[in-house]
Amino acid sequence: MRIVGVHGVGNYAYIDRHHSVDIAAQAISADWTAALSNGTGDMPVSVAFYAHLLRRGTAQGLDDVTLLEPAEQEMLVSWIDALAGVSSRPQGRATAQIRQAAEWLTQRYGPTTRRLGITFIREVNAYLHMPDQPFRINTRDCVAETIRANQANVVIAHSLGSVIAYEALWAYPDLKIDLLVTLGSPLGMNEVIFQKLEPGPMNGRCGRPPGARRWVNLADIGDLVAIPADLRSRFDGVEQAAPLRIARFDFHTVKNYLASDQVRTLLRSGGS
Repeated sequence: MRIVGVHGVGNYAYIDRHHSVDIAAQAISADWTAALSNGTGDMPVSVAFYAHLLRRGTAQGLDDVTLLEPAEQEMLVSWIDALAGVSSRPQGRATAQIRQAAEWLTQRYGPTTRRLGITFIREVNAYLHMPDQPFRINTRDCVAETIRANQANVVIAHSLGSVIAYEALWAYPDLKIDLLVTLGSPLGMNEVIFQKLEPGPMNGRCGRPPGARRWVNLADIGDLVAIPADLRSRFDGVEQAAPLRIARFDFHTVKNYLASDQVRTLLRSGGS
């Protein structure tokens, strides 16, 4: 089994620590391997490291949502609307809308989730804001090249990484894999990601990448990024695993997903 991982948001620390893309890739690959193999190393993972390609500079005032770009503010409000189940937008100026939405998020889930949300939205916008801009093309190509170089037959993609892996597999149909595993995926998130995918939805639905023989999606029942958790509501050709409980509070961390028995069992099945 040849596994390639595609990481999610918030992985700048690897490049800051190692000052080398290659060494950063090796370090995150070692962390994923340790989590997935429970320290045995029996399921090695080569992670496509792309964090440096989406970096637009250090975010100032990470708790201040009014410093987000207008498109990012709109994305954040749409995400919080989905979490709340109803619109959180008051009548009036956009500044009032984003402040009220962020305050609702903080009161409901705490400041850590607020910071996660801001980090998530900034990187999502960096990747998705234009179809043909270098951030998107270079990141997608990095993932495709890693899959090809490792002759991967399994791809595990977490968070924003599931969006990039999905688009990379569509962009390069010559990439053939036995199994695509998406963890904590926001692929179906309305007004934030789903409508911006390439290829985009037809008649309100998207499909499994042609080179993926099987696609299984897994989501923790408390994962606030995986909205909707069940991707069958928007995608054809995807299997939805039973809801997971990877952690009570740390609901979106890839190490907790990789350490779950459900993920290991799925991989040991060889995608069959």
